[in-house]
Amino acid sequence: MTAAPVDLSVYLVTDAARCAARGRSVAETVARAVAGGVTAVQIREKHAAGREFLRTVLEVAAILPERVALIINDRVDVFLAARAAGARVTGVHVGQSDLPPAAVRELIGEHAVLGLSAATPDELRAAAGDPARVHHIGIGALHATRTKADAPAALGHDGFARLARLSDLPAVAIGGVTPADLPRLRDAGAAGAAAVSGICAAEDPRAAARAYARAWTRNREESHA
Repeated sequence: MTAAPVDLSVYLVTDAARCAARGRSVAETVARAVAGGVTAVQIREKHAAGREFLRTVLEVAAILPERVALIINDRVDVFLAARAAGARVTGVHVGQSDLPPAAVRELIGEHAVLGLSAATPDELRAAAGDPARVHHIGIGALHATRTKADAPAALGHDGFARLARLSDLPAVAIGGVTPADLPRLRDAGAAGAAAVSGICAAEDPRAAARAYARAWTRNREESHA
């Protein structure tokens, strides 16, 4: 893997509808969340047309600090178009029903980050042995969630830990994750935790992100005490 390391500890996955319900754009929500401590952002626009998706990516890329990774969900074409337009995009995240990781790697190049969703032992083992050099895996759903209509059954903390142990790839938990979950996730070996509604639907995205960031940092500090 030649992609540069990224900090996945507090990983925001955007939801335009939930941002809009709070009277905010995706870019405004991201800006506030990053100010609160978000370390990576994935733009997920399941129902947006390509042009609209690209516009959102470009808006977010324009305000995102260089230290924060910007990852595009599913749409390799949007990633390539944003990169061609000069935007700083870090990589792509795909699911099991999207383009195969090997094909995505061929398109995005060896230096881009490639994330892959996985929810079963077979999927985890395949990711670990994939010659496409997957950078990290998203494991979920941790809890039952309404954010994603096709989310798999809830794993719980023990289920997440069992799956994370099957691969040496950095693992990010997703699916109804709250700040209270972070200590146990970190103890289970997670590289980070993803939040959707917990930040996008929050009245104050900065305060919500700060709660996740503090929970993650506090757990790290306690483990070294």
